[in-house]
Amino acid sequence: MLTSACPGWVRYAERVSGQPLTPHLCTAKSPQQIMGSLVKDYFARRQNLPPDKIFHVIVAPCYDKKLEALREDFSPALHSYRGADCVLTSGEIVQMMEQSDLSVKDAAVDTLFGDLGEEEPRRHDGASSDGHLAHIFRHAAKELFNEDVAEVTYRTLRNKDFQEVTLERDGEVLLRFAAAYGFRNIQNVVLKLKRGKFPYHFVEVLACAGGCLNGRGQARAEDGRADRALLRQMEGIYTSIPVRAPEASASVQALYQEWLGGADSPRAQEALHTAYQGPGRPASSRDIKW
Repeated sequence: MLTSACPGWVRYAERVSGQPLTPHLCTAKSPQQIMGSLVKDYFARRQNLPPDKIFHVIVAPCYDKKLEALREDFSPALHSYRGADCVLTSGEIVQMMEQSDLSVKDAAVDTLFGDLGEEEPRRHDGASSDGHLAHIFRHAAKELFNEDVAEVTYRTLRNKDFQEVTLERDGEVLLRFAAAYGFRNIQNVVLKLKRGKFPYHFVEVLACAGGCLNGRGQARAEDGRADRALLRQMEGIYTSIPVRAPEASASVQALYQEWLGGADSPRAQEALHTAYQGPGRPASSRDIKW
């Protein structure tokens, strides 16, 4: 399985590579589009508002999230409204704040669905950029081999943006996962897959070298390059947040029941999953710009 949370990578897989990549893409919608479904469907109904009365703004570290918001097949379940009405990058937010002399230093954290009113925020397990690998690795180890993984150990291979995680028992490799960030590493993954020499059960793929925290939409230094000091600071802040597994969250479980009628219901399939196109699809103006 190849992750599908990164719109730049998904666009590349669909428009450039197609087969044999798209059948292996995870069918789960991206976090941005799932949030769109939550806001325009679940939250709208709780507030007794029609979806078109809610203007949903996403702040993202990536310009490709703007294109992702325009995907017609990502519209929230049961109505035709787009999940995200506007996507602004974090760098654009910084510019707007500087121009308007605004600060969020003393702003309170708000929430629509979680438990933040009662306790501090929680994060998912894994790296600061994505996190699918660590969570799915632990889940697969337990479900398939009844192994409890206390700590996920990453082994750097070609470079710091290509790492491997394995589960071994009695000298046998049971699971082999990888994290591939940046198009240089993505091209190596694609080449192995096309040659039929693909050793991985799961690959966490992100288009930006360094992951999402180093996305092109992030605030940059004056010379236009990534601010390494700021990147290290963000990573430190992120890792300091306590971890909670999604399945351990009472709010997540309540959402599955109240909103979707269960994790395996047809409504959950419609609201949380999608399908991908191959390279034979005619290019649109947005594809050409991308």
